[in-house]
Amino acid sequence: MSKITIAVDGFAACGKSTLAKALAQELGYVYVDSGAMYRAVTLYFLDRNIGIKNTASVEEALKNITIHFENVNGQNHTFLNGESVEEAIRSMRVSNFVSPVATISAVRRAMVKIQQEMGAKGGIAMDGRDIGTVVFKDAELKLFLTASIEERTRRRLSEWEGKGITDISAKEVEKNLATRDHIDSTRADSPLCQAEDAIEIDNSSLTPTEQLEFALQLSKDIIEKKAIGLVVS
Repeated sequence: MSKITIAVDGFAACGKSTLAKALAQELGYVYVDSGAMYRAVTLYFLDRNIGIKNTASVEEALKNITIHFENVNGQNHTFLNGESVEEAIRSMRVSNFVSPVATISAVRRAMVKIQQEMGAKGGIAMDGRDIGTVVFKDAELKLFLTASIEERTRRRLSEWEGKGITDISAKEVEKNLATRDHIDSTRADSPLCQAEDAIEIDNSSLTPTEQLEFALQLSKDIIEKKAIGLVVS
């Protein structure tokens, strides 16, 4: 069966990872959470007090960072230098700093290089903020997810409550999301924006299952067309 590259972009807490992960599972593809990679770098910098404005320190630190993903008990885990950091990178501590770290050109270059190597052979579903515009400009399927700030706040709170994190208010979460939206959309290097050929999905009122069914059908249609030569990689 022909394999395609699926790029899922969008704002924070829009369900990008949920969709990309489900698509990968349904199609037997590799799933890569690019946002987790930037979170891992952020965690590394925070733990070592690396100033993000010190270019030399940042570039030196990047040489000492390795990131990979493993399936642990059915869950996708992010490993930083051989250690699972899946829980640590989802904390508010990291959330408050990941967008500024992601604006650093050296960091973006390093992560994009790794991401492109991961998806060189297709058969991959990757989510992030610049997957369809920078990492995989020629992806056969590009999706751009949106949702209201209220719904995104509700989802993020629910996610954290499920992990036992209950000391964060809705106001704090909404402020964090709004700040990240602004930073991600206005950064000089690879700003968050919708690719011209991306299909926009406003999932404010969609269930994960409804969204998956729609995206899965799009994927299968493109795979079928590619198999008979109607889609060129």
